[in-house]
Parts: sequence; structure tokens; C-alpha cells
Amino acid sequence: MMKRNPKTLSKASLLSATCDCEDPVPHHFGCFMDSGVQQLALYLFILCCLFQATAEDDDWKIATATLSRDKDGSSSVTTGGACGYGDLRQSSYGEYSAGLSGKLFNRGSSCGACLEVRCVNHIRWCLQGSPSVVVTATDFCPPNSGLSSDYGGWCNFPKEHLELSHAAFTGIAETRAEIIPVQYRRVKCGRRGGLRFSLNGSSHFFQVLISNVGLDGEVVGVKVKGHTTAWIPMARNWGQNWHSSLDLIGQSLSFEVTLIGGKTIASYDVAPPYWRFGMTYQGKQFHS
Repeated sequence: MMKRNPKTLSKASLLSATCDCEDPVPHHFGCFMDSGVQQLALYLFILCCLFQATAEDDDWKIATATLSRDKDGSSSVTTGGACGYGDLRQSSYGEYSAGLSGKLFNRGSSCGACLEVRCVNHIRWCLQGSPSVVVTATDFCPPNSGLSSDYGGWCNFPKEHLELSHAAFTGIAETRAEIIPVQYRRVKCGRRGGLRFSLNGSSHFFQVLISNVGLDGEVVGVKVKGHTTAWIPMARNWGQNWHSSLDLIGQSLSFEVTLIGGKTIASYDVAPPYWRFGMTYQGKQFHS
């Protein structure tokens, strides 16, 4: 009579085994002698982790992510961008940033939002333990209609995709990965100092870039007030640049800013009457 190998698990006993998603390669695998059972184990392990992530973290949403790169293929430090923040190395947003696909970017209204992101369900590319990073939405990831949404056209509508800065990507995954599965959720933004108002334009076109926004991070409404005017609603020009056609040169400026969550804050006399285009002034800050 053939003796049963004590190190071989049956499929029935495997089904009753528990999985530890903190361990990318469950220790149970080392005792499987049969290749068919090994494949079943790996399949069940992935399903188990996916179920746990879904059941325990209902506020997380599923997306994909890639590493933002320059045209020469080198890792990119984001400058410019469709939100208008300019060189992030000189702004409060720093190295942890992301470009969003069209569905997430929402025509610029998501600029400034803070997202917690983690790599999930990929044993090879995700860092052990699935650590998370918090990034600021600072750019738009354009679609590529010439490529399939599943192969190269990662930002094609309606995909939810994040193009992460080098610091953000390497904080959750191996740099060699081309694309990774992630989960993300919106979190409150912690900012130092007050709101920043960067003034641009001319006597016929007044524009202000609003940055360093705390709490929700997403600005949905702006009003400006000169010392001789009432509150004047401004329109979104692009990203977080807001404009008005009024001539406000020579007047002290106050701003009222409204966030997506409904909170509004007014910063009075932020800019003195002798303000100039190209200058940045600081106002009050949102706090939870």
C-alpha cells in the first residue's frame, strides 16, 4: 500500500486554508508537491487577497498606474502640467504628484486633489506589504486613440489611470514595472502656510492661479473683490487658473475660494494696491 506523503495537501484541505496577503508568497506553497495543486493555490491566494481588499476597504477604488517618463525614456520630474502649477520642485506639491486620465481629471476640477494610492494584487511588481503614498493631482494624462486601452492607451476614456511621478511610483512598486494595478482613494490635503494666489494677465484680462490648497484640495469656485467693487465671480480658464475681464489694477484684492466639499474661505486684502502681475500672495488656509 502506497503511503501518503505528509507534505502533500489535498485540494479539499487547500480550500480550507487561510491566506496572508501581507506575505507575497504564502508559506503554504513550499509544501505543495503537485503542480496542479500549486496552480490552484496561487489562484485561490490571489482571489482571497482581492476579496479581502474589497471587503475591508470599501472606500478604495480600482485603477491602473504607470511611471511618468520624459520623451527620452528617463524618469520624469513633473514640470508645467495641465493644472498650471509650474515646476513642482519649487511649489508646495513637491515630488509626489500624478497625472490623471480624462475621467479622473474632470476637465481640471480635480487639480489639487490628494489621492492615497497603493499597488495591489501583483506579486511581482508591488512592494511587499502594499505600502501607500499620497499624491497631488497636478497634470492631465492625455488619451492615445491609436492604441488599445489595454495596451498603451492607458489614459483612454473611460479608464481610470494615474501617471505617477518617480518618487510616488517607486514608493509602491518596482521601477521596472510597465503598468500596475492600484487602488486609490481621496484623502484630505495637509498644506503648510496659506492659499497662494499667483497673479497674471493684463488690464483687460485678470487671471489668478490658486495653489497650496488644503483640506479637499479641489477648488470649484472663486470670487475676487477690489476695494471699490463687490464680489465678482471668476470663471475657470484652465486647470486651477481663474479669470475675469475686469480691470483691477491699482486696487487691493480679496479672494473668496470654495472647495468641492462646500467649504468657503475669504482672504481679505491679500494683495495691496501696488500689486504686480507675476507676483504671488498668500491668504488664509482651509482646516478640517
